[in-house]
Amino acid sequence: MKALFIGGTGTISSAITRSLLEQNCELYLLNRGNRNDELPEGAHLLTGDIHDEKAVADLIRDLDFDVVCDFIAFHPSDLERDFRLFHGKTKQFIFISSASAYQTPLSHYQITEGTPLSNPYWEYSRNKIACEEYLMTQYREQGFPVTIVRPSHTYGERSIPLGVHGSKGSWQVAKRMLENKPVIIHGDGTSLWTMTHNRDFAQGFIGLMGNIHAIGEAVHITSDESVTWNQIYEIIADALGVKLNAVHVSSEFLDACSQEDFRGSLLGDKANTVVFDNSKLKRLVPGFTATTRLDQGIKETVQHILAHPELQQEDAEFDAWCDQIISALNAAAQTFQR
Repeated sequence: MKALFIGGTGTISSAITRSLLEQNCELYLLNRGNRNDELPEGAHLLTGDIHDEKAVADLIRDLDFDVVCDFIAFHPSDLERDFRLFHGKTKQFIFISSASAYQTPLSHYQITEGTPLSNPYWEYSRNKIACEEYLMTQYREQGFPVTIVRPSHTYGERSIPLGVHGSKGSWQVAKRMLENKPVIIHGDGTSLWTMTHNRDFAQGFIGLMGNIHAIGEAVHITSDESVTWNQIYEIIADALGVKLNAVHVSSEFLDACSQEDFRGSLLGDKANTVVFDNSKLKRLVPGFTATTRLDQGIKETVQHILAHPELQQEDAEFDAWCDQIISALNAAAQTFQR
């Protein structure tokens, strides 16, 4: 198989890249080259900025592909450019959408690919919906061989998956746990969530590549395991070898008190219970099973981060904000104490 990835070094794409190279896929990566030193050998590197359409057209002038996948398209204009670049040059175009595009709030807790797409809380999700609509129009009217993939919360070795964290990543929450400081969990922590290890995601994704039955289809790729946010944070604390000191804060309050987009990432996503039905993926990719249990995957992630100081990026602003939120809650509670 001859494939082109636009991106190829992110949390989702890096695991797919590694697995494809192990399978001797003829893989081309188009990116700016900022993180290619982390890639295993064997990929054909095309250094360029996908937003420079003319330069990219020159790079791929003499190339055709079985599969092209854009991991970094977020707006319909990105897909309009991709259509101009790859129409007639690939047998399959895979777009990475998002499971956050599904109806929010849900009318039924279990999500299938037939669940309506609607998210009034998050512009990111609405843009992904618009991207899907554009591509499906090109499929119907121009025969553009589209497959849409909707990941949910996918994680790997470089960052601990969390609900509430700062702009610099997840390490500061882990550091608070290690220091026995209180850690914020949104809501009451009892809503269900699904996290998928990028190794498992890669298995499902590769099964869709070159799959004629996936053309014109939208498919989500997630684990079948659903856990509460309280369980998630307990798993992280256990992996760190500490006792969790949790403080529950409503998602609405967190959004009102932060410059982060918690309206989108919490109210439009993580504050809601989500359970995915993966029947469609399993029909398209017989034998697919997510095999990495969350406690096992998080333990691997924590061990990797603890062994790599460069991944332990502190976030003093987020740390201070957590203390402010918790102090405000304590002060409010004290006004009602007799």
